[in-house]
Amino acid sequence: MEPNISHNDTAEGKSIAIVAYITVIGLIIAFVQNNEKRNTFASYHIRQSLGLMCTGLALGLINIIPVLGWLICIIGIFVLLIIWIMGLINAANGKTTPVPLLGKHYEKWFSGIQ
Repeated sequence: MEPNISHNDTAEGKSIAIVAYITVIGLIIAFVQNNEKRNTFASYHIRQSLGLMCTGLALGLINIIPVLGWLICIIGIFVLLIIWIMGLINAANGKTTPVPLLGKHYEKWFSGIQ
């Protein structure tokens, strides 16, 4: 379910999309910048980045559970780091490929975010 995004949207939204993957503050900045222009490419990557941030928050909450939670969190953070890098590379290359594992779910869960 790749969104139909023009080459012009990709070129204009690439910098906003890249910023969205860099820390929570970058996500907020990208969201505010995109709110003015409404670029579909940037919106797609903002949703993917928001999903990754929420997944990281969920892993942080799981970390509260002793031993098993710690193991899940450690493994999850490494997997999340790899997925985050893949999302950042997709944004830099102008691709709208969902991040592995949960990317399709992020598209559905955050579809209301423009």
